[in-house]
Amino acid sequence: MLKKLQYAVDNIILKGDFSMSRKNNTYSNELKLEVVQAYLGGEESMQKIAERYEIRNVSQVKVWVRKFKEVESIDAFNRLPSAGSGAKGVKNPLKGKRIHFKDIEEERDYYKAQVEYLKKQYPNL
Repeated sequence: MLKKLQYAVDNIILKGDFSMSRKNNTYSNELKLEVVQAYLGGEESMQKIAERYEIRNVSQVKVWVRKFKEVESIDAFNRLPSAGSGAKGVKNPLKGKRIHFKDIEEERDYYKAQVEYLKKQYPNL
């Protein structure tokens, strides 16, 4: 509760924002990389880095660091659709294609592509 009150006071006094509505921030991949490198450099805590770069919540920095450690490149910050958005991370290359085949090889290629698509969609199977 105290954080929400401090947030409201900061918005009203410092920024002149009386709306009290929060807007999701989007950060460039370059900024994310700079923040992660600053943390991995070991000079400051995540909290201090979040404050210095004006990142709203220190947990955002934690997520960026974790993703970067997994991939170890700026590709870690490329956005994929969220799980609840209804979008999928891998597009079905065969969606909307016909099912009638000219020959057996074409049918084989179709099913191979379907198998690859399903492997990407469900890697744990």
